[in-house]
Amino acid sequence: MEDHLFSRDVAAAIEISRPEQQLGSDSAVQNLLAWFKGQANLEDRFGYVVRQSIDEVLDGQRTGRFDIKQLAKTEKTYLGTKVEIVARTEFGLGDGQRMDYLVAGHELDSKFTIGANWTIPLEADGHICLLIKANDRKSRYQVGLLRICSEFLNIGRNRDGKRTLSTAGRAAIQWIVPSGEIPENTLLALPESERLAIFHASSTYRGSGNGGQLRTNELFRRVQGRPVNRNTVLTVASQDDSPKRVRDARNHLRPEGILILGHQNQHPHIARDLGLPVPGKGSWVAVRVTQADGAESTRRTTQILGQHYMIWREGDPAPVAPPAY
Repeated sequence: MEDHLFSRDVAAAIEISRPEQQLGSDSAVQNLLAWFKGQANLEDRFGYVVRQSIDEVLDGQRTGRFDIKQLAKTEKTYLGTKVEIVARTEFGLGDGQRMDYLVAGHELDSKFTIGANWTIPLEADGHICLLIKANDRKSRYQVGLLRICSEFLNIGRNRDGKRTLSTAGRAAIQWIVPSGEIPENTLLALPESERLAIFHASSTYRGSGNGGQLRTNELFRRVQGRPVNRNTVLTVASQDDSPKRVRDARNHLRPEGILILGHQNQHPHIARDLGLPVPGKGSWVAVRVTQADGAESTRRTTQILGQHYMIWREGDPAPVAPPAY
């Protein structure tokens, strides 16, 4: 079942009012739809486009920001341009003469929103738009195509003369990805108390000197069993060589029974054995373990240096991590 980013009542209204005669009747839209759907790993790549664009505009390493709400109005406007740029590079899209892209011989304009609707300028009338909508808190996005016409726009205009899509317009969107997943914004997904504990692990909010290491250690104490990407570490550590903080955190947290698994060596194998997400390049998964001697056979275990380990739970013996992994 599609998980639209519109509210249920609006989604229902769109379905009821769907103008069947508009769907599938535009050969250019259908050619573009086929081109995009023919791209390998389509959903993952669009998810990457949205994640990368948001992270670059947030610039967490320098600013400590992790939430779109922390952006200035001009930065939120630029976010749409950033999505346009990253999508062009990711999919190798050509430059259009009048619109943003040239794809499969057709001009295509890029429109992005983090709000409830897209705003369409007058110059897009009659042209096909690539519509991207994202919700970072829900880790969801949508991508679709629509040829703009007056019948698909609401009457009202904003101060720039732009109009939003009407119910009929939203119903006529040809979905490339009706409901996709954005890689999780780890810091945004945490309870505020957990975020504060991480950022305040150093003497001040941003800290200095060894502050980046202290914050990184606290990040992996509190975020376990789920992927933590490079940008999260950069935002928390606020240092040029933030990934080195991860390597050092392995040594600091080993006495607490915590492993920090990456994409190299036997780390992916350990993650699979323990039923954890397998970290890709540029991401890590932390887990607290203990020795599995005498544990019930139903518990998943992994073997490291000849010893079996399992994920630590309350009531287990004290957490113990191997000396190397």
